[in-house]
Amino acid sequence: MTLDDVAHAAGVSPITVSRALRGERAVAPELVERVRAAALKLGYVPDPAARALASRRSTHVAVLIPMLSNALFVDMVEAIQRRLRPAGYQTLIGITHYDANEEEQLLREHLLHRPAGLLVTGLERTPATRALIANSGVPCVHLMETSTDPGVHSVGFGQADAAAAMTRHLLERGRRRIAFAAAQLDARTLQRLSGWRAALTQAGLYDPVLEWRNPAPSSLALGALLFEQIAAHRPAVDAVFFCNDDLAQGALLAAMRLRIAVPRKVAIAGFNDLTGNDQMLPPLTSVRTPRAEIGSAGADMLLTLMQGGRPPSHTVDLGFELVVRAST
Repeated sequence: MTLDDVAHAAGVSPITVSRALRGERAVAPELVERVRAAALKLGYVPDPAARALASRRSTHVAVLIPMLSNALFVDMVEAIQRRLRPAGYQTLIGITHYDANEEEQLLREHLLHRPAGLLVTGLERTPATRALIANSGVPCVHLMETSTDPGVHSVGFGQADAAAAMTRHLLERGRRRIAFAAAQLDARTLQRLSGWRAALTQAGLYDPVLEWRNPAPSSLALGALLFEQIAAHRPAVDAVFFCNDDLAQGALLAAMRLRIAVPRKVAIAGFNDLTGNDQMLPPLTSVRTPRAEIGSAGADMLLTLMQGGRPPSHTVDLGFELVVRAST
């Protein structure tokens, strides 16, 4: 079955069939239904590779994220799809598992499909991956971080600035021995570490023994383990700033088991403000990050680039928000 067969069965032109099946809004709803009914009856399935080769225009956008099990990236991907699908684009999602070499291989595989655009997470990657992006000629937007480098398009927020703001909040609450507990140790986590370190250094309170770093994947269980280790350390800390909410939620559960009063004895703070923070006991203070907004704005920037336009700015900083609850 060919596109011409569907056009004949639906009583429309081939270009209308093409536009209807791509989901373009310019096609009247009744024509879309007629085309889809004809395609279903005939068993017609478009060949995206052939379409891209014939038109020199792909309808696929490659989206590379570290994990799908993390709600942070799920929110971002859903926002990306809500922007791209009405414009006639589909997403090809690749999971890098925080592995730079895996990201490089995924990018090579995606580029074989001639994507119309790329959305990648962060700015840290291998020189080979940077070269692949630069030499591909495919528009690319970096998400979750911001860059001032010429030619680099990015949408995100200041990771280090957000961590410094949380650290200053804990200082303002009278905390003086503030530990930083981190897992995964990806580039964004290390930026948060640097923000915490800078704020404590400025206050004259930085102590390297307050850094607790574990390269294992983040989880509630690891957060509980880290909290138990920190609570047993002497001299005692009076606050723990976790690099994400998984760890911080696990720490709150461990504090309950150990009968350590939060925040009276030790304050606990997280990062990203994921679902469930307001239901913890006590509710968890965190940094709210605009992951859905980053997905939407990144997709909008990429749409402009794919259509041959120039975004108003190469970099969009969407900021962050401290959400102060009872844990601090």
